[in-house]
Order: sequence, then structure tokens, then C-alpha cells
Amino acid sequence: MKKLIIAVLLILGVTSLSAQQRNVDIQPYAESKDVVSALNFGAKADGKTDDTKAIQKAMDSFGSRGGTVYLPNGTYLIAGSLNIPQAVTLKGAFESVPAHNGIRDKGLPKPGEDGTTLLITGNKGKDIDATPAITINTNSTLKGIVMYWPLQDPDKVPDAYPWGVAMKGKNPALLDVEMLNPYNAIDASHNERALIRNISGQPLRRGIYIDAIYDIGRIENVHWNPWWSMRPTLYNWQRQHGEAFIFERTDWHYVLNTFCFGYNVGYKFGASQGSTGSCNGNFLGIGADACHTSVKVEQSAAYGILITNGEFVAMHGDDPTMVEVTAANKGNVRFMNSAFWGPCNQIAKIDGLGTVGFSDCIFVQWDRNNEGRAAIQANSGTVLVRGCDFIHNSPQIILKNAVDRAIISENTIKGKIRIENNAKNSFVNGNLGTDN
Repeated sequence: MKKLIIAVLLILGVTSLSAQQRNVDIQPYAESKDVVSALNFGAKADGKTDDTKAIQKAMDSFGSRGGTVYLPNGTYLIAGSLNIPQAVTLKGAFESVPAHNGIRDKGLPKPGEDGTTLLITGNKGKDIDATPAITINTNSTLKGIVMYWPLQDPDKVPDAYPWGVAMKGKNPALLDVEMLNPYNAIDASHNERALIRNISGQPLRRGIYIDAIYDIGRIENVHWNPWWSMRPTLYNWQRQHGEAFIFERTDWHYVLNTFCFGYNVGYKFGASQGSTGSCNGNFLGIGADACHTSVKVEQSAAYGILITNGEFVAMHGDDPTMVEVTAANKGNVRFMNSAFWGPCNQIAKIDGLGTVGFSDCIFVQWDRNNEGRAAIQANSGTVLVRGCDFIHNSPQIILKNAVDRAIISENTIKGKIRIENNAKNSFVNGNLGTDN
């Protein structure tokens, strides 16, 4: 019996030792010819040595077939720029988008304290015409990392840097990446079928730029919050100059669950700078908080900018406005089942020759200074407001005499109905107010 017990103990000891030995021998990357570690190509991951060339060498090692370059836990200084070749994935240790707001809030994680962090220092003082920090090409991917610009001062007006990421070619992907404090975050122009998913951070000047897209692009779960700095000089500059989402020429874009806080313009739609045309797309569950203007439409395509289940708040600036449609617009803009609140001056200012519609929307606050401003101020074009709820007891709609067509029907209104109608052709009917 004693011999049996000793034999069992010996087996258990060997098993335990074997498990310990395996833990010691674990490699910092998968045991596959298609996955290599940047450390094996000379990267130091110490936050001091420039690892740009080593990482690029690792990515280039696959040739045209592609593969994955793994960046193990560590901090990688990128003083130059990286170009991810076709079919190559550059992957860090994070499997979902992380958050590092420890610089703003004591006791929380700071960039570099866990996971894989890239310290971006190249091209300081240069804007979007300079080489991006990272370029993603056809069928290539960047995922699972933190991008941090350590030379930016959270107390000062920010220094310019080029795009943190540029997406080119066909099917480039950007997944599970925190871009903590870029000056310009993502250039997603001149590509096809780009996928941007699970991205967070605080872009200071531009968040995402879309233009010259001729095949459907996808943006999902992108949230821009001031997690890095809300100190007065920098944050006030961001609110005066920042644009979170910029859309120009697209042949449909599918945008889901996006958010921004503290920008001059939350969502900007304009005419193309790099081709011809403007935006049409499907925007579901998007939001903008504490912006000067939540949605600004300089131009939209005839097929329409379709915004559903949106939430918008404007309260800062000289003339805080939820929706501004400029005189250049000739296309369609539709808001459905969306909510608008915050102490703004007006919900919408509408110009141009296009059509702007609100259906089943909720309007909570406007006319913050009690000046008698209407929630919706339409100067021209075609206006549709149907089945909406005006909760604040101030004027609801004014239709100027340059409005060509208007349908204002079946809205519920707090207080007396105050709709001023000077439109050329209009149908105003079935709106229900209250006694107080």
C-alpha cells in the first residue's frame, strides 16, 4: 500500500512539474508558421527603443501570402510610420477595445500599464497631408492595441499630427483599437468595404473622415469620449474646432452605434473634396452629446441620409443647434424615432433646396434664453414633420415664405400650438396641443 501511495505521489509530482515546465516554455505567440512575434525581429517593447523598423520587417517577412505579426504585452515606440502589407494582420494582446483614462482620472489604468501600447511620436507638427502613423491595405487588419501620442500636452492647445490610421485598398479592417488622444484619428477615404469596429478614444481635431467610397463601408461601435483630457485650454479648443465624424462622397455607408462628446460638430455631411458627389447612408443608433452642432448637413445625396434611433444634445457655443442644414444642400435628410434634448437655441435650422424630414421624434428642450425661438426654423426647401412630440412650451415650427412644400401633421405639443406658416404649399393638420 505504501508503495502505491508513493507511486501516485511521484506521478502527481511529475505531472505538476510538467505543467510548470510548459508554463515556462510558452511562447509569446501562436506556434504557427503564419504567426510571428515582432520580438523575434528585433522589437524591444521597452517604450524607449524605436521599434518601427523591426515591426515593419516582421510584417514584410510574409511576402504576398500574408500572415499575422503579434505584438506581445509591452510598449512599442513608433517614431516613424508603419505600412501593413496586403493580407497581413498586426495584432496586439487585447481581444476587446480597452480604456486608459488614468491620465485624466487617478487610480485608473494609464497607457502602457497593460496590454499592447504603441507610442506614436512621428511627424509632430504636421497635419493630414503627412504620412499616417499606420496605413492598412487590401485585406489587412490592425487590432487589439492602444495608440497613444505621449508628446501631446493635456493642458495645452494640441499639436498637429497626421492621421493615426489610414485605410486604403479593398477590405481593410480596424478592430478593437483604442486611439486615446490622436489629433487626427482615422482616414477611411479612397477604399472599398472598409470595416471599422469597436474603436474608442478622444480625437482632438478629426475623428473619422469618409470620402470617395464607391462600395459599401461599415462603421460599428465607435465612441469618442474625453477620457484623456477635459482640462480647459485643450478641451475648449476641441469644442471650437473638433469634428467627430465627417462624411463626404459615399455609395451607401452603414453606421451603427456611434457616439461623440464635446465637439464643434458631431456628424458633418459635405460635398466631396476628393471626387464628386456627397453622402448617402444608413445611420442607426448614433449619438452626439455636448456639441455645438450635433448634425451639420452641407450636402446630401438624393438617395438620402437616413438617421434612425438617434440621440442628440447641443448646449455649448454661441448658437447651440441640434441640426443645421445649409443653403448648399439639395438632397434628402430624414430623422426617424430620434430624441433631441439639452438647453439649445433651436432643434433645427433648415436652408437649401432639399427635403428634411422628422418622423416620430421627441423634442425636449430648445429656446434656452426664452427668446421665442421655434424648435424647427425652416427657411427654404421641403419640410416634413409628422408624429413628433414637442415637450417644451415654446414655439414649435416656423415656415418662411421660401419653403416650397411642407407637411406638418399629427404632432403632439405641450401648450398652445404655435406654428407660423408662410410656406408656398403646405398641409398643416391634426396637431394636438394642451391647455398649459
